[in-house]
Amino acid sequence: MANKGQAYGMSAAVQKKIEGKRKPGEEKDVRDFIVFHVGEEITYPDSLKDGVILCKLLKKFHPGFTKKIDTGNMSFKHRCNIENFIDGCKSFGLQEMELFQVNDLYESKNIAVVTSCIIALARHAQRVPGYEGPNLGPKQSTKNERHFTEEQLQAGKYIHSLQYGSNKGASQAGQNFGKPRQIFHDQ
Repeated sequence: MANKGQAYGMSAAVQKKIEGKRKPGEEKDVRDFIVFHVGEEITYPDSLKDGVILCKLLKKFHPGFTKKIDTGNMSFKHRCNIENFIDGCKSFGLQEMELFQVNDLYESKNIAVVTSCIIALARHAQRVPGYEGPNLGPKQSTKNERHFTEEQLQAGKYIHSLQYGSNKGASQAGQNFGKPRQIFHDQ
């Protein structure tokens, strides 16, 4: 990891805003979720920076995730593990906007987005058959397809829009908001 000095000016303001998005309650829930499924005690987010715990977590829910987990102490191996986790999350069904970048975690640039990614992973894990464990975030929505008969579709063509409801003769006529524009001529 790169050693950085203290930020000043606009950089400090941006970093303060990013750090302000962190929620200790969510981070505790994410930590508990990881500990429950991986079975190892961790300190959040420091224990995730080598990517090993993240890959173990993803293997728990995504059997198609077959990437090798590098346990070496080299920086590029840690980054490779994190990148493999992100790619595995994509193949598991997470959207691009639910993911984070390697530096968000590895260099602690934006831990809040890492937390929200793991919450999204937990939400998607709820739809895995036989899932048992803590739920994070709302339940993933499911498709609710409706089937109409031909008779119902034909009946919908003859409903006039005024049958939906009535405004009972109300209109905006006569309403004045604010002061009208005054034009004065010097005479």
